[in-house]
Amino acid sequence: MKPDLVVVGSGFFGLTIAERCAEELGLEVLVLERRSHLGGNAYSEKDPETGIEVHKYGAHLFHTSNEKVWEYVNRFTSFTDYKHRVFGKYQGQVYSLPMNLGLINQFFGRSHTPDEARALIKEQASEIATEDASNLEEKAISLIGRPLYEAFIKGYTAKQWQTDPTELSPDIITRLPVRYTFENRWFNDTHEGLPVDGYTAWLERMADHPRITVQLETDFFDVAEEFKGKVPIVYTGPVDEYFNNSEGRLSWRTVDLEESVVDVDDFQGTGVINYNDQDVPYTRIIEFKHFHPEREKTHLPGKTVIVHEYSRFAQEGDEPYYPINTAEDRAKLLKYRELAKAEPMVLFGGRLGTYKYLDMHMAIGSALSMFNNVLTPHFTEGAELTSGGIDA
Repeated sequence: MKPDLVVVGSGFFGLTIAERCAEELGLEVLVLERRSHLGGNAYSEKDPETGIEVHKYGAHLFHTSNEKVWEYVNRFTSFTDYKHRVFGKYQGQVYSLPMNLGLINQFFGRSHTPDEARALIKEQASEIATEDASNLEEKAISLIGRPLYEAFIKGYTAKQWQTDPTELSPDIITRLPVRYTFENRWFNDTHEGLPVDGYTAWLERMADHPRITVQLETDFFDVAEEFKGKVPIVYTGPVDEYFNNSEGRLSWRTVDLEESVVDVDDFQGTGVINYNDQDVPYTRIIEFKHFHPEREKTHLPGKTVIVHEYSRFAQEGDEPYYPINTAEDRAKLLKYRELAKAEPMVLFGGRLGTYKYLDMHMAIGSALSMFNNVLTPHFTEGAELTSGGIDA
C-alpha cells in the first residue's frame, strides 16, 4: 500500500490517531508495530490454563473525567462497573489505601472524627516546614507526618527508586493526599471501569478499519528511509531513540513482572496489594481475577493468576514505563523537542514520544487533540506539520 499517513506504535495514542484519520479524513493509514501484537502496554490475553485475563505489562485501570474521551472510547467497548481499590501491607497488617480515615483509625488504634484526624496529621506534619524540605523524606514528613511516612511512603519509595528517600529530590512529590473520610476508591474520576471484553478486544476494534493496515514485528528504523520526508509520520516511540540518542539517553523506571499460577481459588482477596515494608523486594502483588468478578464462572476453579511486580532503573533494551524526569533529563528533553520541531513531516506523541507519564485516558485525549488541531488542518487545509518545541 501507499499510505497517506504512517503511525509508529499501536498503543492507545497511535491507534486513536489511526482510527480518526481513517474514519474522519478517509486516509490510508499504515501502523508499524515492533512487537508481535498491537496495543502497546495495554495488551492483555487470557491465561491458557485458568482462562483469567492477564494484563501482560502490568495492571491497567481505565478512568476519566474527560467527557469527550469517555464518549470516544465507548464507540469501541462497553465498561464494567469495576471500582479500583488498593490495599497496603505493613508489618503484617493490611490497610485500606489511599490514606483515609479508616487507615488513620486502624494505624493509630482508635477512632477519630474527621476534625480530630486533621488535627493529628497537622501536628505530626509540623515537625518540618514544607518550604524547608531539602529531600523527599523531609517533604513527605512536612505533608503527612513521620509515622505515616515511615509506614506507607519510606519503604515503598526506596524500592520504587532504588534510592534512599533522603537522597531523592523533594520535587518528586508535590502532595500526599489524605482523605478525612472512609472513601477508599483509588480514583476520583467521573467514569471508571474495565472493558467488558478485555483490552485487546477493544484495541482490535479500533484498528479494525478498511483503511488501516497494521504491520506487526516491524521496527520503524529498519524501514524509516521508505517513509521519512515522503509521507507524514506520527511517531510514538522513544524520542531519544528517534534521534539516535544524540543528546544522551533519557532515564526511565521499568518494572519486572513475575507471573505465576497458584493453586488456590483466591490468593489475596483483592486485585492489588502494595507491600510497604522495605525488606520485601517486590512493590506489589496483582491478582487479575478480581478485576472481572463477573467472569467467575468462566475461570478454572481452584487456581488463580498472580504477578509479583518489581521496580528498577531501565537499562538499554528494557521496556520504559515511568519517566524519571531529573533536571538533567529535562535539559536533554528541551534539546530533543527543538530537534523534533525541526523534523519535517513528523509529529511526536504518546508517553514515549513526549517523555511524559500518560494514563490511558490522557493518551487518548492527547491524540484527539493532535487529530483535531494539527492533522485535520494539515490534510484539509494544507497547514504545515510542526511538532512541539520547548513548550510541548
